[in-house]
Amino acid sequence: MSWFIATLKAYPEIAIFLALGIGYWIGGKSFKGFSLGAVTSTLLAAIVIGTLGVSISTNVKAVFFLMFLFAVGYSVGPQFVRGIARDGMPQVIFAAVSCLLSLASVTGTAMIAGYDLGSAAGLFAGSQTISASMGLATDAINRLGLPPDETGKLLEGMPIAYAVTYIFGTVGSALILAQIGPKLLGIDLVAACKDYERELGAGEAVEGSTDWHEFELRAYVLAADSPFIGKSVADLEAHTAQGHRAFIERIRREGRIIESDPVLRLAPGDIVAIGGKRNDLIERLGPSSREVEDAELLDVKVEGVDIYITNKEVDGRSLKDLAVWPGARGVFLKHIKRGPTETAIPILPKTKLYRGDVITVVGRSQDINASARQLGYIDRPTKTTDVASMSLAIVAGAMIGASVLKIRGIPLTISTAGGSLIAGLMFGWLRAVRPTFGRIPEPTVWFMSSVGLNVFIAVVGISAGPGFVAGLQKLGASLLLWGIFATSMPLVVGMLLAKFVFRFHPAILLGCCAGARATTAALGMICEAAGSQVPGLGYTVTYAVGNTLLTISGMLVIMILS
Repeated sequence: MSWFIATLKAYPEIAIFLALGIGYWIGGKSFKGFSLGAVTSTLLAAIVIGTLGVSISTNVKAVFFLMFLFAVGYSVGPQFVRGIARDGMPQVIFAAVSCLLSLASVTGTAMIAGYDLGSAAGLFAGSQTISASMGLATDAINRLGLPPDETGKLLEGMPIAYAVTYIFGTVGSALILAQIGPKLLGIDLVAACKDYERELGAGEAVEGSTDWHEFELRAYVLAADSPFIGKSVADLEAHTAQGHRAFIERIRREGRIIESDPVLRLAPGDIVAIGGKRNDLIERLGPSSREVEDAELLDVKVEGVDIYITNKEVDGRSLKDLAVWPGARGVFLKHIKRGPTETAIPILPKTKLYRGDVITVVGRSQDINASARQLGYIDRPTKTTDVASMSLAIVAGAMIGASVLKIRGIPLTISTAGGSLIAGLMFGWLRAVRPTFGRIPEPTVWFMSSVGLNVFIAVVGISAGPGFVAGLQKLGASLLLWGIFATSMPLVVGMLLAKFVFRFHPAILLGCCAGARATTAALGMICEAAGSQVPGLGYTVTYAVGNTLLTISGMLVIMILS
């Protein structure tokens, strides 16, 4: 054991990976649906390692924290900018108000309880489940110009308060929103979601129907008495029974296979390969049409791909409107994902698409390519990251953040961390509207955000290890109770404001509250209680704004209390 401890002290980089390994392993375990998560588990593991006397340079956590914040901004950029610029403004304002409630509850609690700056910052991060705020709070404490030993004590108190309050911050937020919220507000969540789905066109027979898995590709001989003899392919496809879609993909004529063309006219004896519901096809082609086996004709290359929405003409349009676009021919929608948490959006006729959304479509390669040209571009899997653009963006943001503006002798700055976050927001938004540069694959974004944050947390925990036990003994029980208050108060007030002031629809109200607090665990529980993905419609904009403002608020806590 002495050799092991000596090795960690001599090579502290090993200690970081040890904390990560233990943290991710424990964080991946769950008990009856509850998990500590990688961040809290890494922190606790790092604190234990820190008691061994391991010392790590603070530059390590600074590098990884900049990487983390840039990834956060990059992920939420499109939703953040859209929410501010368009019809998401009520949700943007609500997220800002929710952030102020969180800030007020924590600063008020810290003043009443007499906590120092470090403990207050940790209380904010844990009770509001916003781990990233500790990074900006650390920068703010370091800029106060306090003696090194006093600064060290403040920084040691931060992870203690975070660890004590985070568990209820996570579990309590989910329970309050998903279980207590509907009863407090008098909402029948299941019925509210069904009503909202009907408003979005659920059950409405429209040409935008998207049950792609119900569609088949079959071959039929065109009957001699078919009303479509002499008509074009476009005529047959336009003659669509209300609520259904079908497309001719290929035609066999006199033994030759012809690729479908909208202007091609049909002739008796043509064998058409058509995609659609079998009963509808028979009705459409006439009762005398006969299905045949033609493996060669039906050998159509079909694929499923993700399309990244970038076209401003698509932004804000409903699926019902987009279904009649020429680019919608031959493709069927499978999934809609929105935001950094890839929130599943219900596929209904009046569901709107926005720039930055990722949709999964199925169809022939040529049809998908045509659709992508109108919607955005095909987001095919790739391992390549535009490291040059990413790094220069971080440099630009950090340089701006490093600038200090003095007003009456008071230094004001957003710090390099805040600058990186803003750079990520702008970079992510530019990527959504100009996708020719700045490619960061989803696995890379995950690595930057998850591992970047956890390396930062590991260094914080290792540094705080020596004083953790003493601090916990001093603050433990009372801190836990104050944490419960700081978590619950802004949530309850926020839900009441969402209903009676902002008047959000009951189906998305709780999703808005979960997004404003950036708690994905709560959204999952809300959707499970609702039996619907509709609450996710209120989550994406408020998450983008709330996650950004709550992160910055770590610095504001220090500025207010100091």
